[in-house]
Amino acid sequence: MSIRLYVGNLPQSFDAKELEALFASVGEGVRFKAVNDRDTGACRGFGFANVDDQKLADTVLEQLNGREFGGNTLRIEVSERRDVRPGGASPTDRRGPGGGTPTPVNRKAVNKVVHSDSVDAEAPDPRWAGELAKLKTLLASQTVGV
Repeated sequence: MSIRLYVGNLPQSFDAKELEALFASVGEGVRFKAVNDRDTGACRGFGFANVDDQKLADTVLEQLNGREFGGNTLRIEVSERRDVRPGGASPTDRRGPGGGTPTPVNRKAVNKVVHSDSVDAEAPDPRWAGELAKLKTLLASQTVGV
């Protein structure tokens, strides 16, 4: 049975080969996958490692939790499955405590617009949210350089 470990506090940009070498220094059989942002593709600062053996998982926790990597202190812990977290399912989890079929969620359907050709004056058009974020970043970098 595979043990899943949460690996947090990763630097925004890091070399995956360097992190794999760090895991390989503890033992063979550690597979890591970083969680990336959908829009930018940059690492969101965490990921998950799968380990085949409980003994190896304990060794990874013991040796790498709190260790410095890329200027950050790594946080490694055993990842809990969503359906076994204390306190039941999260409010956003519609599967319910059993994790099977979704339970209906009461939502207001009043004034709900999925797609519209008219732009609301109060909010930016969601179709351009990614481009707007890029422009804001570009503008902020230009004003800093002045």
